[in-house]
Amino acid sequence: MLATLNINNQQQTIDLSKPLDISIELTDTSENPLAWYMEKPVISPVTLDDWVGKVSEGASVNFNTILFNPHAHGTHTEGVGHISKEFYSVQKALNTFFFTAEVISVTPEDFGGDLVISSIQVKKLLKGKKPEAVVIRTLPNTTQKTSKKYSHTNWPYVHEDAANYLRESGVKHLLIDLPSVDKEKDDGELLAHKAFWNFPENPRLDATITEFIYVPNTIKDGKYLLNLQTANFVNDATPSRPVLYEIL
Repeated sequence: MLATLNINNQQQTIDLSKPLDISIELTDTSENPLAWYMEKPVISPVTLDDWVGKVSEGASVNFNTILFNPHAHGTHTEGVGHISKEFYSVQKALNTFFFTAEVISVTPEDFGGDLVISSIQVKKLLKGKKPEAVVIRTLPNTTQKTSKKYSHTNWPYVHEDAANYLRESGVKHLLIDLPSVDKEKDDGELLAHKAFWNFPENPRLDATITEFIYVPNTIKDGKYLLNLQTANFVNDATPSRPVLYEIL
């Protein structure tokens, strides 16, 4: 189904029948990706006395309870409440859900023994463009990202200067295929989070960071329309399902 939208004061067409899902599904199997030293999610039927919420065990419905952590177990979107003393729910950060987005692919560079996404790289790839959202795909890009166990791996991260540049460029929504935009063990500095949200000086309550995505290699770098779908959780972060659409 084709839809014509006014994007940046121009009439643009997208095909709603061809969504490009860049989220990672959440499962209770060993294939679920993990971070932050947690075990896999638990999805299990409710048990009440001798009743088990499972059709294969005689119930009329399947009735599961799911135990998971949005930060550790898959694709999630977070707001400034993730790092503030004050409570800000991420669901308040999004009043609209469609945004212009630029997909960029970056090979993190060596920086003092770490692998880092620098401001120079981001500037070069964006070429002066100022989209509402930036989707970062790190290279090399393999399907192992959808099941990788990230704890104690010192994953690549976004340099503070790059996060500053994105904020100053007007980017409101940053998406990345890593468990965090920051270094795994940084003594709580959270420099990229703070820079992107302009925290604590003047926090951007309407800006979000989405982590743990996966951008298949079939999706080319370039301009897209992003639908940032989130579960309506009153929390600092929520499971999400970002979906891209090609602009025809």
